[in-house]
Amino acid sequence: MKKALLPTFAALGILALVAAFVFVYVTAKNADSDTASSTSSSGSQQLASTVASDSNYVDNVGPEAVTIVEFLDFECGACGQFYPYVEAMREVYDGDINYVVRYFPLPSHLNSMDAAVAAEAAAQQGEFEAMYQRLFETQADWAGGTPPQTDAFRALAEDIGLDMAAYDDAVADPATQERVEADFDAGVELGVTSTPTFFVNDEYIETSRLENLPEAVDAAVKG
Repeated sequence: MKKALLPTFAALGILALVAAFVFVYVTAKNADSDTASSTSSSGSQQLASTVASDSNYVDNVGPEAVTIVEFLDFECGACGQFYPYVEAMREVYDGDINYVVRYFPLPSHLNSMDAAVAAEAAAQQGEFEAMYQRLFETQADWAGGTPPQTDAFRALAEDIGLDMAAYDDAVADPATQERVEADFDAGVELGVTSTPTFFVNDEYIETSRLENLPEAVDAAVKG
């Protein structure tokens, strides 16, 4: 039987930061809510599939497992706040869930597209998860900096051991950005307006309460 998620977070010291997190998250989410021209999803609405054939998985245990999809922006402060929470959740439900990351770079974040392109270039070498983690671990170093921050992203690619010639080719290839834009367009069609936005088994999860996501995942896993 899996450990209870929220006590696990308490042991990690994460719940001590909940109040500050909720303030940052709600503030950032409200600030970004007008950046995509669509109608936001309702909490109980059942939607079309939120996973594409080329989606990036950081956990993939098979089609019968509960599938969580996160639309994110690597420069988004709320996404950065959610990142350790998500990583703890992935550990708790290791082996029980698929976790899919989709790009939703907001136009108000001037480095977000380049960050997503860097992640997609890494994905082409089978190293999406490593770049995803490094982008959030170093977010404070480059987010909000004067664009372009491509040298910073290239340094991360070197850190995780990518073939740099292939990485440079991928970053320069318009098809890489088009792949990112395809995720963004899919998110708009699904009603995504801000980041992070989560779906569990294609159902939109309202995250105004920090506990909403693990509660939804736990119910789906046990269901």
